[in-house]
Amino acid sequence: MPSRSERPGVAVLISGSGSLLRALIEASQSGRLEVELVGVGSDRTAEGLIWAEQAGLPNFVWPLEAAADRAEWDRGLTRRVAAWEPELVLSLGFMRLLGPAFLDRFEGRCLNTHPSLLPSFPGRRAVRDALAGGVKLTGCTIFQVDAGVDTGPIVAQAAVPVLPQDDETSLHERVKTAERQLLIDVIGEWPFGRRGDYD
Repeated sequence: MPSRSERPGVAVLISGSGSLLRALIEASQSGRLEVELVGVGSDRTAEGLIWAEQAGLPNFVWPLEAAADRAEWDRGLTRRVAAWEPELVLSLGFMRLLGPAFLDRFEGRCLNTHPSLLPSFPGRRAVRDALAGGVKLTGCTIFQVDAGVDTGPIVAQAAVPVLPQDDETSLHERVKTAERQLLIDVIGEWPFGRRGDYD
């Protein structure tokens, strides 16, 4: 198994509880994923930063309010993440749109997860919208981030049946379980480039 220094670097952005981050940390520590988590960033003092601290990962909080405007915030976020020289950036429950500076720097190397089978049910209420829409099948999507809201090229999807007794909480829990496994599978197969190829 490669040493940590030989593993491709992965940075993570979060805004909430960090359940996907926790799954990645566990998979990396157990050897299921041969990547090095190089740092965790957040736009707020998020609960999920506890997992980063416990794993000894570098981390930062860069709130929008700390910048003069969104463009400055975007540039600041880009600098902070770029300092870790990641081969891949994961936006996992990060509740801010990534701006042009960030997307230019990490073009094609930034992935997001979403709790529906995109392009169906984009936005923040995907699970609720799926239930309201009466669908019998939903799931989760991993996609490359672009300038839109949940509009980037789809990388992978996993289907989750909607059961007659489901409410938003029960369905979301099953979607999150599928999401964690799909994320680990995608990262395990990701075609990482050579370290140091970036500006």
